[in-house]
Amino acid sequence: MKKIILASGSPRRKLLMDWAELTFNVMVSDADETYDPSLSPENIALSIANKKNHAVQTQLGEYFKEHILIAADTIVVLNNKIIGKPKNRDAAIEILTMLSGKIHEVITAVDIRSLNHQESFFDKTFVEFHSLTNDQIIHYVDQYKPYDKAGAYAIQEWIGVVGIKNIKGDFYNVMGLPISRVLQVLEKEWKNL
Repeated sequence: MKKIILASGSPRRKLLMDWAELTFNVMVSDADETYDPSLSPENIALSIANKKNHAVQTQLGEYFKEHILIAADTIVVLNNKIIGKPKNRDAAIEILTMLSGKIHEVITAVDIRSLNHQESFFDKTFVEFHSLTNDQIIHYVDQYKPYDKAGAYAIQEWIGVVGIKNIKGDFYNVMGLPISRVLQVLEKEWKNL
């Protein structure tokens, strides 16, 4: 029976795997997350998820054959421009000000692999924010410090409760992992878990 490894240090991805009642271990990838800017946002996310899994596969060496690796990468896109993680408070405020009152895309790419099979896919969710006040943005940034989050927010936190007007697609994809689709792929390709 193969063991599952989540190749991510994201507490949100770990939580979603826990909620799905999967038995797994976490190995944080040390992959280089630079990308070719000429790629589409979807292919950038796929490329980074693939790099994360490849790095963990390399770390495991011969023990890889006993495992199924799951890696993911989430990016936020506004007007065809990738919005990364904010470097500091000012950058977080600037990002949320840009997202305010607009629709953006959240793309999460997933790479699942074992010795005999690999499957990669992405999921896309459209998120629309209400027009946020400057006070709301500052409150969120100062209270929640969203510096490790693409797009400078987590939908499951206060900003999602007060700021999200509409969502089209998988809510959990915005949290960082389209978990139901991951489960479908595991069930289809790795039935003997």
